[in-house]
Order: sequence, then structure tokens, then C-alpha cells
Amino acid sequence: MSKLKIAVIVGSTRIGRFAEHPAKWIAELVSQRSDLEVEILDLLDYPMHFFGEERATTAESESAERWKKKLREFDGFIFTVAEYNHAPTAVLKNAIDLGEFIQKPVGFVGYGGVGGARAVEQLRLIFVEMSAASVKTGVHIAFSEYLAVLKEGKSLGDYAHLNEAGKNLLDQITWWGNALKAARAVVTAS
Repeated sequence: MSKLKIAVIVGSTRIGRFAEHPAKWIAELVSQRSDLEVEILDLLDYPMHFFGEERATTAESESAERWKKKLREFDGFIFTVAEYNHAPTAVLKNAIDLGEFIQKPVGFVGYGGVGGARAVEQLRLIFVEMSAASVKTGVHIAFSEYLAVLKEGKSLGDYAHLNEAGKNLLDQITWWGNALKAARAVVTAS
């Protein structure tokens, strides 16, 4: 069986963002597996207009098309999810609205208030509408871990419970990724 191609999507574009830490950490966990390959996609590299905006520039429209085309290369997705005001970032929601995730698994690594849990729960509902399959296990980085990484030089990999949750998330992404890839192949062949 061929490797599943997984995109880790950096879900924040804010200056001084934390999102790069969980993105690199989960991508490293993916790269340790023989059944998956990984690529990090940074929303900073895809400056897009907001969905439905009439005055989008040509560059923003071209970036959105490039984003959509890039997403088609992957069998599954893992999003870093910052929680601001009990919700995901606007730029991440917009990238989801402009993207294509149909019949592919999605997973989440959250941080912020209560480990990003409220933002992740909103995204799970959104991905139902996008016809994607949200895996059960998420990774939730507590505020104490967030601070230890930023102020004490710790790594997310220093936390056994995060590594275990990450492994479980990847096992579920793999299972769903293989199942949905096989199902898409049957539909395409008929």
C-alpha cells in the first residue's frame, strides 16, 4: 500500500505566533512513520481574499486557486488551531471555506484557552459541512505547556501525554485516510 500524504496546516498568521511549534512537532511525529509522508503548509504562503469578497485582488484570487490545487495533493490534513475568543482564527476558517477537503480525514492540534478545545469543536462541525471526516482524538496543548515552550525552552515532544495523543491522532488519520482513499478510488473507477 502506498504512503498517505498528510498536510500539516499552520492555522495562524499572527506575528509572534505559536503555531509553528505544534506544526513542526506533529510533522516530526508523522515523519517517523513508514506509512505516511508529510508536508507543512503555512497560510502565510497563501494570502487569500475572504470568502465571498467582491473586491479580491487578482493575486489573492490566484493564491486561493493555488491553495485549492495544493490541497488536492493530500490524503488527509492536520490543523494547528489557535483559540481566540473561544473560536479558531479567521484566517483558518477562511482557508477552510476556500479549500477542498471532501471525503478526507482531518485532525487537530489545539492550543490557547483550554487547549484550543472550543475552537476545535467548532471546526469539527464545520468539517461535517465540508464533507470531511474529523478523527476522534485531538491534541490539546495546555497553557502551562504553551508557556514552558515559549519561556523555558521546552519542546512539545518533552510531554509524554502529548506524544501519546499525537500517536493516536496519527493512527486515526491513517485508518480513515486509507478507508476514504479506497472509497474514492472505487467511486472514481465506476
